[in-house]
Amino acid sequence: MKKASSHRKVMIFLGAILFISIPASPSFEDHFSVTGYYKNFSIFLRFPPYKFLGKASREPDKGAVNNRLRLTMDLQPWDGLSFRVAYDISARIQDPQLFEDDTFFSMLKLPEYRWGDLSDRLYPKKGDSISSFGLFQNLDRFYITLRTDLADVFAGRQPIAWGSARFINPTDVIAPFAFNELDKEERPGVDAIRIRVPLGMMDELDLGFIVGKKFKSDNNAFFFRGKVYQFHTDISAIVMAFRKHLLIGLDLARAIGGAGFWLESAYVRPHCFRDNRAQEEEDYFRASVGLDYNLNSKTYGFVEYHFSSAGKNNPERYLELLGTSAFREGAVYLFGKHYLNMGCIYQITPLTPFTGTIILNLSDGSLILSPSFEYNIAENIYVAAGAYVGLGKNPQLAIEMNTTPYVYESEFGAYPDIIFTSFRIYF
Repeated sequence: MKKASSHRKVMIFLGAILFISIPASPSFEDHFSVTGYYKNFSIFLRFPPYKFLGKASREPDKGAVNNRLRLTMDLQPWDGLSFRVAYDISARIQDPQLFEDDTFFSMLKLPEYRWGDLSDRLYPKKGDSISSFGLFQNLDRFYITLRTDLADVFAGRQPIAWGSARFINPTDVIAPFAFNELDKEERPGVDAIRIRVPLGMMDELDLGFIVGKKFKSDNNAFFFRGKVYQFHTDISAIVMAFRKHLLIGLDLARAIGGAGFWLESAYVRPHCFRDNRAQEEEDYFRASVGLDYNLNSKTYGFVEYHFSSAGKNNPERYLELLGTSAFREGAVYLFGKHYLNMGCIYQITPLTPFTGTIILNLSDGSLILSPSFEYNIAENIYVAAGAYVGLGKNPQLAIEMNTTPYVYESEFGAYPDIIFTSFRIYF
């Protein structure tokens, strides 16, 4: 109760600042706006068969319908000062098991970088069992922006993301998306204070403090990031301490001929800032390197290779990784060491793009095929359909009860197939 009360006091204080600022604006309508969207995702899940004592079986198919309404309010009472608040509410109809796994079994389990929060579940109430319907809320943005000649300051719940890679961003460990996340339009907000200092036309310093649950040092993060443009190359370097781990990252992006090139890498030393490193783990390194190219006026393609020393080459050892800090707190969720990702966007008509992606685990030979279509019905109205289909050896059910429930024989052969449709309206 004390934590919730403290969090409400902060919200009330920031809300009071917002309210006091409104009449200060000389023309309220010119400085205040409300935008938003409604989204519907209808999803069908088909689970892979698993083998047990020579026989194949599978879990029943599952479905889900997610309706999401989001409102964003922007206020700029004076030049250089602005406020943003975004709140969304989601009504979900789905199998009870799916309420426990919003990422549809991608294994991406992110630590929460929020000091406190509203109760995410409106119905049924926390503590009550949930069947097939749930109503959820999310206060996703609540921050102030102060722009001066020396720096821009952002304080409150805001999005924080960086990295030039298309598939996996090794330096982005705060709130990344899994590859099969259906709604990637906006990053989840985190509680932070961020300062961006311009050093020139394309150079800047970016530093910030990100608050974790209950403001505990074990849950917080801070970063120092510099970006320069030299030798026709965007060069970014970052040093980050997150949950007592150290990350050192480098990101390069430039043009090579008519193609775009990027190299994003991160070295992580787990538990570097703990006094007692009893949980000492091996350091790990991740990198993504790729090229993209406009093949013609209608076709864009890219290819990217990803390496992760935190992964394994032997599928039978994949699930051992779930207890490591890389997977619990470092935003690592792919089990293998080597991946090749290829994709293209083909403009069938000016209003109908087709997107195709192949994600190949080079360690075990499994892959994900992801085709999708989108159609712009009218201004700000879109419909889409697509799928994520896994190909690879299916898992086996473990015989010994003291082990994990499944034994992997490949990574993507253990993923459920996902078929989805979406409907989006922006206003």
